[in-house]
Amino acid sequence: MNLFGFMADQTADTSEPPEHVSLADASAEKATKGSDTDLEAEDPEKAFRSIRGTELYLEACRLVEVVPVSYFIQNLDKPYINLNHHGLGPKGVKAIAIALVSNTTTTHLELEDNCILAEGAICLAEMLRENSSLQVLNISNNHLDTAGAEAITSLLLDNVSCLHTLQLSGNNFGEEAALYFAEALMSNYQVKKLDLSHNEFHEKGGQLLGQMLASNTKLEFLDLSWNHLKRKGAAGLSVGLRVNDALKILNLSWNGIGNEGALALGEALKVNNVLVHLDISNNQINNEGAKRLCRGLEVNGNLKILKMANNPLTVEGATALVVSVRKNAKSMMEEINISNVLVNENFIKLLDGVYQMHPELDVIYDEVEGCISKIPKQHPNPMKLIQNYLKAHNLQLWDFFRKIDKDGNMKIPVATFRRAMMQQSRIPLDRVQIGELVHKLDRNRTGFVDYSHLKEQKTAQKLEEEETEEENKEKP
Repeated sequence: MNLFGFMADQTADTSEPPEHVSLADASAEKATKGSDTDLEAEDPEKAFRSIRGTELYLEACRLVEVVPVSYFIQNLDKPYINLNHHGLGPKGVKAIAIALVSNTTTTHLELEDNCILAEGAICLAEMLRENSSLQVLNISNNHLDTAGAEAITSLLLDNVSCLHTLQLSGNNFGEEAALYFAEALMSNYQVKKLDLSHNEFHEKGGQLLGQMLASNTKLEFLDLSWNHLKRKGAAGLSVGLRVNDALKILNLSWNGIGNEGALALGEALKVNNVLVHLDISNNQINNEGAKRLCRGLEVNGNLKILKMANNPLTVEGATALVVSVRKNAKSMMEEINISNVLVNENFIKLLDGVYQMHPELDVIYDEVEGCISKIPKQHPNPMKLIQNYLKAHNLQLWDFFRKIDKDGNMKIPVATFRRAMMQQSRIPLDRVQIGELVHKLDRNRTGFVDYSHLKEQKTAQKLEEEETEEENKEKP
């Protein structure tokens, strides 16, 4: 479908000519006429290209017979437009696609849950072939089905759009759609972040996407959670991970990959040196599966975050995971999430020893067995300890954070902050206190301690000090 051609056809329909003339006939007739006639006959596509913004959108709405969305009109010149849950349907998104063909300001478009169907996906794909500014697109939960997947992947295959982030969760994509995505992404060099969660790829789809990972050189984030990948799907993906040199974040949670899937991933981690974040939560992996995964963790020098919550692990599996980090001198592990596992005092002692070797590590577990009914050990408030130290040394909180912040961007990675706190000896803080401090300073779990708000306080304090100094100078 050509969107401008569609509008031109609709406009022509309203003129009701005396007899039907095909586009081919019209072109032939124009070719036989002189230059004067050429000047008089205006190209409909060119005419619509000259219309911009609101006017173009309103005309498109009139032609497809939908009510214009006022929010869209108000934000046409904005870089971010959120039209999630607006009930647009395929016709509504067609009008939006027409308006965005020549748009140069919008870079992020949200269209989740609008029931746009495959027809809407086809219109968006057509628009993206012309649009040169849109970089982030969310069309999750829109019932795109296989036909919609074909339209989107055809666009990706041709490498003609500027999209680098694409969210396609919950669109009824099955094994056939997985084939389309695998073929398109083998040669696509634009998309870096792709969300295909909550679809129906099953084992065959996982194997196909594994073949894609073996060839793709640009994709850095891939979410395949809730796709029924099972053991064979995970094994297929693991084969691709062995040679992939781009993917940094992979989400395989809620896929039932089991112990065999964990084994395949462990083998991949032995040779993969790019992946930094792996989520295999809720995957029916027990202690045996954790031990198989550890074969890779014992030698991997790149993985930083491992999420394994809500697997049927006990303290035995948890111990194996921590020991794998202890055995690996080059381990970069910063977080192991086994938040449902009940541990014991022996595990805590092991953990304390490993923290001395890897101070940036944070292991998230449930409770300590035998300590649930006891009164929790009271620790001094870590923030108060820091404030007391700063006061005693005539320092400000800003100075404290600046010393840790090597990059000077006022955002300290949590692992860097944790390491600095564990290695310093001026303020007496144990592992539990440091964990509590990190939780307070990074409540939203962004992975960073952001202290930029202290800059204004520092500036205000400096001005106050300068004013006080001036006042003292003026005194006789």
